[in-house]
Amino acid sequence: IFQGLEAIAAGVFMTRHLVSEPANILYPESFVERCRELTSLGVEIEILDEAKMERLGMGALLGVGQGSVRESQLVVMRWNGASGKKSSRKPIAFVGKGVCFDTGGISLKPGPGMEEMKWDMGGAGTVTGLMKALAGRKAKANVVGVVGLVENMPDGNAQRPGDIVTAMNGKTIEILNTDAEGRLVLADALWYTQDRFEPEVMIDLATLTGAIIISLGHENAGLFSNNDDLAGQISDAGDAVGEGVWRLPMSKAYAEQIKSPIADLQNIGTCGRGAGSIVAAEFLKEFVGDTPWAHIDIAGMAWSKKDTPTVPKGGTGYGVRLLDRFVRDNYEGK
Repeated sequence: IFQGLEAIAAGVFMTRHLVSEPANILYPESFVERCRELTSLGVEIEILDEAKMERLGMGALLGVGQGSVRESQLVVMRWNGASGKKSSRKPIAFVGKGVCFDTGGISLKPGPGMEEMKWDMGGAGTVTGLMKALAGRKAKANVVGVVGLVENMPDGNAQRPGDIVTAMNGKTIEILNTDAEGRLVLADALWYTQDRFEPEVMIDLATLTGAIIISLGHENAGLFSNNDDLAGQISDAGDAVGEGVWRLPMSKAYAEQIKSPIADLQNIGTCGRGAGSIVAAEFLKEFVGDTPWAHIDIAGMAWSKKDTPTVPKGGTGYGVRLLDRFVRDNYEGK
């Protein structure tokens, strides 16, 4: 039992270290090398560079990173731990937003506090730490982790407000704000994951919106889902380990806000800051198909400015224990 707990702790620590690294140390290419370390535990690693992503039509993800001198990357991590009759079982998929630094792009963020945007890759950090935990304790489940890694920078080649990009699923997206970039990265990563792996369920994690902090502070992550059973399983796992989530609504009325007059979608809603986290979730839903899916907005949970009894200030490692418990309770031994 202690060996398993040590593996989970190692995954939490990896996530904390990734989230706390400065952006001149941790950028897409160097993040890839951190992922490669997991091969020693039996995790299979596959890297998609910009040329491969362009051939696949990932215009949403690539548009975010085109203003950076750092090449965007997509990392696929696979742990095939199911055995016997369950060895061919479809995988559980986890997808992480990995914006290694977010200036906001041409829609530039204010200077004060921008240094904190090194942790905008928190979702990818959690997915990577989770894969380390699951492989380290030899989880009896088939799991895929996919992370989209980019920098959002404002150079002369950067994406502009008003641009229209085409995502991998063929949908066109009008870019109204280049600081609503994480959902563009996830759009292609989610579609790629469900299209290639046909997972039983798919869960994404992202430091996606400041609005979720207005809603829930730093006490709970926001949970959105197209499947009540999946949402309940995630909530139960969070309660069990003390990493809380709170489910927010989704509906057609919110989805109407991302309709564009000149493209299939627009990347922000028509009501300004109103229901910003929900509208972002509705955007992501356009790229999950019929797959049971949940989105966890961890913007208020990935980073802490103060020590707590069990978590030092900095990267918290939130989500690793939550999703490890989710896998253990729902996909191992069944």
